[in-house]
Amino acid sequence: MNRESRILISGASGLIGTALVRAFTALQISVVCLVREPDGQQEILWSPQASPTIANPTLLEGFDAVIHLSGANIGAHRWTPAYKKEIVESRVQTTRALARLLAALNNPPQALLCASAVGIYGDRDGETLTEDSEPGSGFLAETCAAWEAAAQPAKNAEIRVAHLRFGVVLSPEGGALAKMLPVFRLGLGGRLGSGEQWMSWIALPDLVSAVFHIIDAPECSGPINMVAPMPVTNSEFTRTLAHVLHRPAVIPAPAFALRAVVGEMADEALLASARVIPAQLVEDGFQFKYPQVAPALESLLASARLN
Repeated sequence: MNRESRILISGASGLIGTALVRAFTALQISVVCLVREPDGQQEILWSPQASPTIANPTLLEGFDAVIHLSGANIGAHRWTPAYKKEIVESRVQTTRALARLLAALNNPPQALLCASAVGIYGDRDGETLTEDSEPGSGFLAETCAAWEAAAQPAKNAEIRVAHLRFGVVLSPEGGALAKMLPVFRLGLGGRLGSGEQWMSWIALPDLVSAVFHIIDAPECSGPINMVAPMPVTNSEFTRTLAHVLHRPAVIPAPAFALRAVVGEMADEALLASARVIPAQLVEDGFQFKYPQVAPALESLLASARLN
């Protein structure tokens, strides 16, 4: 990429999208956001469930890459049947709509980077998982599989499609870590359930760098595990976070209590084990700045204090 590059992003208001927009802007790379309710100038209005999806599709011509991050937050509400439907439709319908729009362009983007998640692997105990591993079972795994399949129209149009299978994104600005910090700072943190479940994570700065790498690497396509090369168990993660904060981590959250509070999401998102390795990124020569969780947490929290 260079200053003449043009990037289109959907879901730009979330943790990942905000970080990417900030990084592109810092390099003076043009970024346009695909939004449902416009509130700025570098935006294009779209409505994935409507017809037409975009009033003037020619506005999508000529972008170098499109990054699709839209999707309802899986942890925002208890998983009622209605909210599970929203989780699925906000991913599958928007991806299919965008893929069809891009496929119909005269000058389509060179690449479509579409969000997915390591939830596609399901609960796999201690099995080491790479991009070649088969999808698992369960609501999240089935949702992710349908999410990735929805990009097929773009592939049919010979647009390079990369499915970004995000692990737990570490940032004090949002996501799981931001929710955990107040509890751990009070010395009230601890493992979830047995703590033996594997947790695949990535520091937000490495995620941003990996997205840049994928855009610039024409060989990067298909599923790409967006995780650090050294996953940890939940017990190790909570001990490490407590150590970095100079607090104890002795108050576990029992599995039955998690199930009582958040229902089905406890087993699918909090207690499930996924030991995921970024085989594709490593093979493509990507260099992680934070391959280990302790230095990652120390750097992220030190940066947060400075800001």
